[in-house]
Amino acid sequence: MTDIGDEISPPANPTTNDLSVLVLHGPNLNLLGLREPGIYGVSTLEQIDRKLVEIGRSLQIQVHCLQSNHEGILVDAIHDARGRYHGIVVNAGAYTHTSVAIRDAIAAVSIPTVEVHLSNIYKRESFRHHSYLAPLVIGQISGFGANSYYLGLQALVAHLAASEC
Repeated sequence: MTDIGDEISPPANPTTNDLSVLVLHGPNLNLLGLREPGIYGVSTLEQIDRKLVEIGRSLQIQVHCLQSNHEGILVDAIHDARGRYHGIVVNAGAYTHTSVAIRDAIAAVSIPTVEVHLSNIYKRESFRHHSYLAPLVIGQISGFGANSYYLGLQALVAHLAASEC
């Protein structure tokens, strides 16, 4: 399980300088760089996480990254995000298409969430075309490889900043 970033408790009335974002990676994403590079690219999860933290610093926000192959750990992380993080970027991997539990956790915490995917899930097998998360998230970005994460983080931060106005 990859766990990168600073754990912080955000203040009650955040400004952009105080924002914190949780990035969740689902099953098999720990194998990025090795797993089907023609579909998922050659970047490793560690490289993506380092870049996300770096982008976060440039945006003056805290980024905390967590990967798990276990659905319950992802659900617990979403629950624990309440009061700690202002937003979530999630690539639930295969759980996108199967997990009502992750969907319900996102609904329960009411934290602005962006769904990302490395590949374009709509150009792949038909079972990947349905996302249980899509109706709940503020947006979905797919098909841009590792850039899907970076674009998702930037879009989430822009959304959070606009919400403060």
